Amino acid sequence: MAKLTESFRNIFKIQELKQRIVFTAGILIIVRFGAHVTLPGVDASVLAEAVRNQASNTLFGLYDLFAGGAFSNAAIFALGIMPYISSSIIIQLLGAVVPYFQKLSKEGEEGRKKITQLTRHGTVLISALQAWGVSVRLESLTAGGVPIVPPQVAGLGFVLSTVVVLTAGTIFMMWLGEQITDRGIGNGISLIIFIGIIARFPHALLDEYQLVSQGARGLIVELIIIGLMMLIVAGVVLVTQGTRRIPVQYAKRVVGRKIYGGVTQYIPMRVNTAGVMPIIFAQSIMFIPSTILTFFPESEFLQGVSRHFDYTAFTYSVIYGLMIVFFTYFYTAIAFNPKDVAETMQKQGGFIPGIRPGKNTSDFVDNILTKITLPGSVFLAIVAILPAFMVRFGVTSSFASFFGGTSLLIVVGVGLDTLQQIESHLLMRHYDGFMKSGHLKGRRY
Repeated sequence: MAKLTESFRNIFKIQELKQRIVFTAGILIIVRFGAHVTLPGVDASVLAEAVRNQASNTLFGLYDLFAGGAFSNAAIFALGIMPYISSSIIIQLLGAVVPYFQKLSKEGEEGRKKITQLTRHGTVLISALQAWGVSVRLESLTAGGVPIVPPQVAGLGFVLSTVVVLTAGTIFMMWLGEQITDRGIGNGISLIIFIGIIARFPHALLDEYQLVSQGARGLIVELIIIGLMMLIVAGVVLVTQGTRRIPVQYAKRVVGRKIYGGVTQYIPMRVNTAGVMPIIFAQSIMFIPSTILTFFPESEFLQGVSRHFDYTAFTYSVIYGLMIVFFTYFYTAIAFNPKDVAETMQKQGGFIPGIRPGKNTSDFVDNILTKITLPGSVFLAIVAILPAFMVRFGVTSSFASFFGGTSLLIVVGVGLDTLQQIESHLLMRHYDGFMKSGHLKGRRY
């Protein structure tokens, strides 16, 4: 404990690191403030009543978790950062199949700038479409027969203002995320999602406390549930941070079959190379059907279809799980290319003992990567759909969503990555990190 306290004290001894942390905290405060500023034309008191009467175990409730409550507040940041994530997914998918985008990805810094610009344009388009759907949904909601949007306000003017404000809010959040990445600490986009999830934690605890205090659930059962969730947390950390090391031999001189002056290094291959990105990618795709359905609030057929995309539905769980497995392999292929690894190794005079350089090495690395990615992807899928089953056993949706799935993976992953960046700053300036070895546990290669 004393070691941990000393590490936190050292953070504020480094002027640059302190400025980065303060800057990041200031940006995140702005994000949380925007999550409570209601859209123009929406009656806040009627909205609060409608939210209380609305079921939270829907996909919109899950979307609200990522937006940190901004969606249920009909706030200017109601769309959150998800349109940007969706746009990034589309661009990355195009990069795998469209030659133009493949060419951009190989053009270095200039190519990355063009891709970033295209991603921003896509964010504007997706935000505008989603904002339009939100405006239609808000006009259709009532609380006790009283509409959320007064009749004198509803209409084309309300739709246009909502589209402009929500789109601008998303673009502003995207810019704030980029500022955190450049001038703060950690990945800005991930931290914005992270703080939105953390902000819902008190509500989740309150819901569970009310169940216990009202006698709806016994204290022993509650403790068992919390204990199981803690085991899930431990499993997430162990699986997502586990690695497989491949030995690589670098020889200064080779005579016949003898190696002189050889040095052995290791290629670290994580069980979950993709991190939390498959979860975010799959979740963004799963939001699309519900977004489309917001344009037709009075259609009984489409509302019936929407029940299959309720996040507690079996159909939703199966599709969501399969998409997570797919995106795990997809993102791993982007982040870790066995062919590039084999070529780099050969150029540097390195080889894997017992494996011929070139294609054989590439196939060997690819085979290992495929094998260790499979259990990682399946684990991600199981943990992501776990809240749907927990809700069926009586756990409140807010508590289940926070501890049992997507949000848990994001909180653990983003938290560890941010701590690793802080530790890197400490070690560069010869301060001890959070662990005695100077490296976060599970990150040592």
